[in-house]
Amino acid sequence: VKTLPNLEVYCLLLFLELVYNLRESLKPQKNYIFYCQSCGGVIVKERKFLRVLPLPSENWSALVEEWCCHPNPFARSIIHPQRDDCFLGETFLLLNSRNESYVPESPKCSSETEHHTSQNDSTLKSKENTRVICERCKTTLGETVSSDTVKYYVTEVIIWPAEECFSTIPRSQFIQSMVAQCLVELSSAKSTFRFTIKGDDGRIYILIWLLNSDTLLVESSGSSTSHSVFTLFGDNFMPSCGPSGMWNAVKVLYQPCIKNRNKDLADAWESDFGVHPLKFPSETCLELLLMLGLSTASLPPSLQRMNSFQVAFLKL
Repeated sequence: VKTLPNLEVYCLLLFLELVYNLRESLKPQKNYIFYCQSCGGVIVKERKFLRVLPLPSENWSALVEEWCCHPNPFARSIIHPQRDDCFLGETFLLLNSRNESYVPESPKCSSETEHHTSQNDSTLKSKENTRVICERCKTTLGETVSSDTVKYYVTEVIIWPAEECFSTIPRSQFIQSMVAQCLVELSSAKSTFRFTIKGDDGRIYILIWLLNSDTLLVESSGSSTSHSVFTLFGDNFMPSCGPSGMWNAVKVLYQPCIKNRNKDLADAWESDFGVHPLKFPSETCLELLLMLGLSTASLPPSLQRMNSFQVAFLKL
């Protein structure tokens, strides 16, 4: 049995605490370094926040109109962090970029466009020009909201105390834990259990229905389907504890919506106020869909579906 040195065990435990309790762990008056989750490159060098504040939900302005008996005083208000602020959204963080010692490469807008370029292509190109990209691995980390505000998605960056050692974690486990945490927190806070997973291109990629948030998932070694499926995609999709282990997990039902699949159901969910949208980079949405598919394939055939939905587990 291979054992980890005490220092590595400490780093791993610290990292898991940051992943699963990001809102509780990110505190003011402490120094943090932002790393790219995909390659480990430094995104934001040592940074101390004076304020770490939660953001309201994305449709907060519409809710104000329902409660105010006079015109909405916040109709034209945009919430931007000031210097040394960090604002926490449901799937992202907002930082003021004025005093960042290092900002990842962000493609610049072209000064000229071809006359025959369609309006849709122009809109897509404009969206591409707002992306914040890791210089090292070219992964999309977020987007520029304004000239002095940057949005980072929680699935793309690791926020680490500056005084602690840094340790990476397999991307599959990281994405699963961050998405599962979002589902659990929102279901508890808003009593909503249905979610649309949207990409930064505005498209719906997955419909998710949260069934159970206190599942204990056990994977065994040997010739099990679970083990053989995970090994097809290399170390990034291998269980972190080796060929066998136990994890806390959430049980979900899901429907893929790529290539116009389940379009009618997706349209119905999008217009349903009881369904909550979650936005991630489009590439991450596809990765999440792959992980859900692998989880479904690891289950016995009789447990892979529930009515028209597929069944999967996301590890916390």
